[in-house]
Parts: sequence; structure tokens; C-alpha cells
Amino acid sequence: MKKHWRQGLDEDAEINLTPMLDVVFILLIFFLVTSSFVKESGVEVDRPGAVTAVRKGQGALMIAITRDNEIWIDRRRVEIGSVRTWVERLQAQNPTSAVIIQADQAAAAGLLVQVIDQARRAGVADVAIAAEPIDD
Repeated sequence: MKKHWRQGLDEDAEINLTPMLDVVFILLIFFLVTSSFVKESGVEVDRPGAVTAVRKGQGALMIAITRDNEIWIDRRRVEIGSVRTWVERLQAQNPTSAVIIQADQAAAAGLLVQVIDQARRAGVADVAIAAEPIDD
């Protein structure tokens, strides 16, 4: 009598998914830890050009100053008095991030200086001003 191939299989055999789930969780943790988050300002500004402009790394907090002298952080319009609070709060989420200020060409220089001062008073050492690179 010929034996059928299914008769030799164990009825309780199952696939162990634990190693696959471990790998998926490890990959998830890896991507969360290595990803960098950029806090966008939320508005478009006409940045001035500069020959010496260099590209900054990722993970920066963006502050925008529009031509109407409005300050935007994280897609919200804020007053100059609350810039320091916003920077402190967002810096607590990502302590190694820099602050990049995107000031419109027509924005008041005095307001730009005040925003830089507020960011430095919030404890940020790396404050930069965004510019468009231009050819010499």
C-alpha cells in the first residue's frame, strides 16, 4: 500500500512569526531614531541671495519673517514676545537642532535682530539666516 505524502506531516505544525516580528520592530525603531524632523515655518518668503550661502544640515527649526514683518513658526503666526517660548518648546523636542531664520528681503532688519536675540536667549547657539545661493 502506498503512503500518501500528507500522512507524514505533523498536524500541529505552524509557522513561528516571532523572529519576523522582532525584525520589523527593530527596523521601526531604527527608522524612528535615525529620522530627522524639520519644523517648517509655514510661509514662503523671498530670501536674499548670497555668494557665500551654504546648505545647512537637516533637523532645523525654521522661523520665517514675511515682507509684512509677521513672524511664523511651525505654521503659526507668533508675536516677537513669544518667539523665545516657541523656540524653547521646539528645542526641547530636538535639543541638537539649529534655528534657521528665513527673512524676506523686504523685512525690517531690526525685527530680524530681535528674532535672533530671542532664539539665542532660548539657549540656541546655532542660529543662521537663510539665503539663496547665487553665482559670483
